[in-house]
Amino acid sequence: MSAESSSAPETPALFRPITIRGLEIRNRVWVPPLCQYSVTELDGVPHDWHLVHLGAMAAGGAGLVIAEATAVTPEGRISDHDTGLWNDRQAEAWARITRFIRSQGAASGIQLAHAGRKASVWQEHLRRPGSQPLEEGGWSTLAPSAIAFEGLREPVALDEDGILAIIEAFRLAARRAVASGFDLVEVHAAHGYLVHEFLSPLSNLREDRWGGPLENRARLLLEIVRAVRAEIGERMPLFVRFSATDWAPGGWDEEQTATVARCAAELGADFFDISTGGLVRDVRIPVGPAYQAAHAEFVGGRAGVSVSAVGRITTPAQAEELVASGAADAVMFGKAMMRDPHFAMRAAHELGADTSMWPLQYLRARPALNDGEW
Repeated sequence: MSAESSSAPETPALFRPITIRGLEIRNRVWVPPLCQYSVTELDGVPHDWHLVHLGAMAAGGAGLVIAEATAVTPEGRISDHDTGLWNDRQAEAWARITRFIRSQGAASGIQLAHAGRKASVWQEHLRRPGSQPLEEGGWSTLAPSAIAFEGLREPVALDEDGILAIIEAFRLAARRAVASGFDLVEVHAAHGYLVHEFLSPLSNLREDRWGGPLENRARLLLEIVRAVRAEIGERMPLFVRFSATDWAPGGWDEEQTATVARCAAELGADFFDISTGGLVRDVRIPVGPAYQAAHAEFVGGRAGVSVSAVGRITTPAQAEELVASGAADAVMFGKAMMRDPHFAMRAAHELGADTSMWPLQYLRARPALNDGEW
């Protein structure tokens, strides 16, 4: 028997572990933050739905499961049904969820967020347009400049003290994330929410140290990265999610994204989760299979940082190509995971990878490697 025929098959790139600071993640099949708008008591406290939603994907073989955009202040929620991490009661509830995720062999992350001018909208399933009225439970929103997101109420432009208070809120939420048992923290700087609003010249018209040239527009994000890194210590990974482009003339773009990613990395950010859009309505986005992956590849290459790709990546073969080619270091599966929480186990089967992540309780359903239908 030749050495070639006796050697074990090579592990698919999608299922090779990755180590970031002190954390080893078992594979590159990751779950991005997926807003659920499901808090029942309007208090920001996650409950059984969040446990089952996130836990199912951990049990299904995902390497990393990142909890939804979680507000660092009450007014930072997208809707009044969002999760939060601005108090200890919320942290205690998250701890139950992180324990289960860890018990399934997956890593857990949480995306810390402030919705800015896109806050105070209706819970998703209600499908009501516009801002939630103040008299019906809504609240005043905040932004770098008093420019409304189309269809929503005009926000209040933050003053210096307000900006510093938000940086402090991110720091305290990061402290609670550590106490809750999360393995990593992600700062949300995408999709038209507050940090993205500061980054983009379309939404930030300030003339002080927080606006104008790129250095100033990036200041809020970089100060948050600095504060969060100091709070979580040196071993915990810190991610940043960017929208690499506004898809609008004169807006935020991938060159600026790469520049700021490099600066954030110098301050202690480790990994960049690359999406696009969300700042303005009615832009033309060329949606198609893996349509945002090229932006991840650009930012990773230009800034010399690790990145994940997301967006219409629906098959194991697509994802394997992205990681094996070096276009991305990992792939985030959003809707694919919601449709099939066991996507990672199916991907391992289809690609001929090790399927030892199967829970003991499900082993009798596991197809033989390279044999049998899923």
